Amino acid sequence: MKRVLVQYRVKPDRVVENEALVRAVYDELVTTRPAGIRYATFRLEDGVSFAHLSETDTSDGANPLSALAAFKRFQTAISERCDEQPIVTELQEIGSFRMFE
Repeated sequence: MKRVLVQYRVKPDRVVENEALVRAVYDELVTTRPAGIRYATFRLEDGVSFAHLSETDTSDGANPLSALAAFKRFQTAISERCDEQPIVTELQEIGSFRMFE
């Protein structure tokens, strides 16, 4: 099982575009319902920063998001949308309460 936090800040004029791309990922997740993934995205208080939290548990270790067309579109030109590039942090759980049920 792998848990990852991705954080980044988009340019103020690209927030709406970024949110639309993220929502498209969720639309595809609902349609395809891939096994082995839990995923959440948050817009932070400053209105331009985002955090994505994922948990993957697949037999081959692959992240099902990578196979989604909508996720590929989201990743396209992300460096151009961002003021601060994505930082990927693998999380090591110390404890949780109903977070990953």
